[in-house]
Amino acid sequence: MRKLLVKPVIFVALIASCCVIACGCGSNDNPNVITASGTIESTDVNVAAKIPAQIVTLYIDDGTPVDSGSLIAHQDRSALDIQLREAQASLDNARAQQTLTQQGARSEDIKQAEEAVQQAESNRKLAADELDRAKNLFEGGAGTKDALDVAESKFRVMQSQLASAEDNAEKVKHLSRPEEINEASAHKIQLQAARDAIQKTIDDSYITSPLKGIITHKVVEQGEMVAQGATVATVTDISQVYLMIYVTEEQLPRVKLGEQADVKIDGLPNKTFPGKVTYISPEAEFTPKDIQTKDDRVKLVFGVKVEIANPTGELKKGLPADATLHL
Repeated sequence: MRKLLVKPVIFVALIASCCVIACGCGSNDNPNVITASGTIESTDVNVAAKIPAQIVTLYIDDGTPVDSGSLIAHQDRSALDIQLREAQASLDNARAQQTLTQQGARSEDIKQAEEAVQQAESNRKLAADELDRAKNLFEGGAGTKDALDVAESKFRVMQSQLASAEDNAEKVKHLSRPEEINEASAHKIQLQAARDAIQKTIDDSYITSPLKGIITHKVVEQGEMVAQGATVATVTDISQVYLMIYVTEEQLPRVKLGEQADVKIDGLPNKTFPGKVTYISPEAEFTPKDIQTKDDRVKLVFGVKVEIANPTGELKKGLPADATLHL
């Protein structure tokens, strides 16, 4: 009877041992899964003023949704408008001067220059006749040496005036040299660049959002004078958020870029947000200070970034979240 009782006891003990072993295996971590916690983060962009001017109109407030290119604020541009009109007038004048230089003289200018040559030729001929008479009179004893000198001087002047008129006529016919044309063109380009610079400054007075998102911080108020580079508002992209988690040295070799992850937050315990590993830190660091236990804070870990699509905006910046990596 005692022998018969031993076997059932041994059998029950074996069953109990198997159960303990099975339970122990079940409590071990799955080598193909890593679970870690972090805080939801997002991309923030500080939108700054490009020119120093007063904010005339402010189109946003905290929480305002914006698209890429949406107008955030408009700065005073009245002084710039005056500068632009002055620059445009100078450019128009330079263009007209360039056209005149390239086209050369008008037909009436050429005609006038040719008439001046004819008049100068006529005056030279009269002076030549007077010189001949003065020579004849002087040689015949009826004229004086002074009269001859005056006639010769007048002839030389008329001859010089004729040569000058002929040179002027040639210049009018070929009014501009290549150097003058190039100079006029360069001057026009210079004034056009100055005009465009003023127009660019006017365009910069319209402050726009560089991305689609939500205004999370309005820094200035309408009517304020802001300096160049001063932040006007902060735009947060909530369509794509990320979670930075930390893995140990032993876990790191099993984490790869592109790994799929399931992300959950406390407020929606029954909903899983799909994510993907997009960055793995190349160097170790101490566990961030916001980790609760002292033992964990002194461990060396590697940062892993998990990006999560957030089209509905349910994931808010600063929310604690848990990520499960499926390796």
